[in-house]
Amino acid sequence: MQPAVSPPKPQEIGAVLDDFTLTSVQTGQPVQLSAVMAGKKGAVVMFWSGICSHCVRYDGYVNGFARHHPDIGLVAVASRHGEVPEMIRGAIAERSLEFPILHDPGGATARAWYTQQTPRVFLLDAERRLLYRGAIDNFKYPEDPQYDGYLEPAIAAFSAGNPVPRTETASFGCAITSVYYILPKAL
Repeated sequence: MQPAVSPPKPQEIGAVLDDFTLTSVQTGQPVQLSAVMAGKKGAVVMFWSGICSHCVRYDGYVNGFARHHPDIGLVAVASRHGEVPEMIRGAIAERSLEFPILHDPGGATARAWYTQQTPRVFLLDAERRLLYRGAIDNFKYPEDPQYDGYLEPAIAAFSAGNPVPRTETASFGCAITSVYYILPKAL
């Protein structure tokens, strides 16, 4: 008789999310999420990929994040199937990326955080309680009249001590894992 397998723990707004430790692509050293958050009011965890065209669109925003939000930690988690540190370091050099990137080989952290595509962001308070998850914005540029930011209003509300008005949005972007990534040869 097989032992009963527990279903995955649901991820609910307001719940404390699990800590994790992954290797920094820049330094090769292990980095724990709780260490990124030490002394900060909260953090943004962004599931990211160096080869995702949707992530490229946010390079400037993420590069400037620490300057605009010094009291909010930030870490990008590279979980895409087949994306190795050498590839990520190439993207860092080519695009002058300045934000910390951790490697999630095999995508275990992405799965534990119910993430299937990049970019996807999570805003956490200092106790790792989930305040917001989803897209950064509606994939329009800020000067577009139809632009709708999601992450920035969540950060502004949180920073002001107010409830986050919109706690979740749908994410869109590049798949972290796809059967096409693991086929033995191109079709």
